[in-house]
Amino acid sequence: MASFIIEGGHRLQGEITPQGAKNEALQVICATLLTHEEVTIKNIPDIADVNNLIHLLQDMGVETTRIAPGTYTFKAENIDLGYLESQEYLERCSSLRGSVLLIGPLVARFGKAILSKPGGDKIGRRRLDTHFLGIRKLGATFCYDNAQGLFRINASQLQGADMLLDEASVTGTANIIMAAVLAKGKTTIYNAACEPYIQQLCLQLNNMGAKISGIASNLLTIEGVESLHGTTHTILPDMIEIGSFIGMAAMVGDGLTIKNVSYKDLGIIPDAFRRLGIKMELRGDDLYIPRQEHYEIESFIDGSFMTLADAPWPGLTPDLLSVLIVIATQAKGSVLFHQKMFESRLFFVDKLIEMGAQIILCDPHRAVVVGHDNAIRLQARRMTSPDIRAGIAMLIAALSAEGTSRIDNVGQIDRGYENIEERLRSLGAHIRRED
Repeated sequence: MASFIIEGGHRLQGEITPQGAKNEALQVICATLLTHEEVTIKNIPDIADVNNLIHLLQDMGVETTRIAPGTYTFKAENIDLGYLESQEYLERCSSLRGSVLLIGPLVARFGKAILSKPGGDKIGRRRLDTHFLGIRKLGATFCYDNAQGLFRINASQLQGADMLLDEASVTGTANIIMAAVLAKGKTTIYNAACEPYIQQLCLQLNNMGAKISGIASNLLTIEGVESLHGTTHTILPDMIEIGSFIGMAAMVGDGLTIKNVSYKDLGIIPDAFRRLGIKMELRGDDLYIPRQEHYEIESFIDGSFMTLADAPWPGLTPDLLSVLIVIATQAKGSVLFHQKMFESRLFFVDKLIEMGAQIILCDPHRAVVVGHDNAIRLQARRMTSPDIRAGIAMLIAALSAEGTSRIDNVGQIDRGYENIEERLRSLGAHIRRED
């Protein structure tokens, strides 16, 4: 198990370029299964979750070629469906949350999909009902083998249907879209997720010959087609990594520029940081965050207590609440964070409390942070990363803390952040990996 050793208090300065979006990469890579022709994808992040998915596709029979750093071609011409029954395949699916995105393409093109219960972050209940209910609406049969923990989905021919999703699940919406593009007739999806990841997936599929309208809205209409062809697709910069770098710049930055952020695709993320008092400048498509000696949490217009809550897009992504909580510990003022979507995601704050942060965990979904106004520094501690986003929040806290911290289980951070210690060292951080 790898660990990070971080000597806190060193200011970060310079420029950093965000990686390609992890969540988009998982979706658009799985979409290559929908055609036997070659698909080229650019700006793929070199991170554990994405690399594991690529290796899984290779073992399924997808011809995969790395033609440049971050650029791969995929050709799903000869898929070994027998491999889906193997114990190796099922074990690998169980350790990779993104494997759930194989269901839609496999059922649409090959009429069957098998999946073990996928793994991923331990952030509370993450049900898959939306995926299966939507694909079943398209005519697939579904059964769950409780003893083996296996999902089996079969369909001779998917048929278009109208459906209202029970929740605006990003991966659920992606799976249903990928299944519907090859279904016969028209599919209408109400309450669809509309995150930039979904928009990018739809654009890729349309470039492959799909007929999807309503992109960027909560109502998608899909006219099924007979087949899809190859294309070239470029992944957006990762908005979660951009938010993480904003957080680092706010806590320990001495003038940090985040390059090529695709600002129009960040939604209200910059505004969420501004509500905590963080100042930033847009320079072309770069974000410059000056040194923040003090930053003050805003109040609502009527003077009431600031509340930040996650919500489906275009609301605030839940993946950044962990970072925002850490930033608030050194702000002037108080703020209530309401994590509505996952009941275990706030439990990491006990580590911040041990470091000296003033946080009241009200319940599994709400935490009040009383900021120190940079008057009291956090103190170094030994911590263990429970998931990707809590891990990066702990790393930001350690970078600002007094003393030397140790974060164990940083494989969780590696799942979402590419070569993070090397990139931070180039900015002036004192961080090393210990295996």
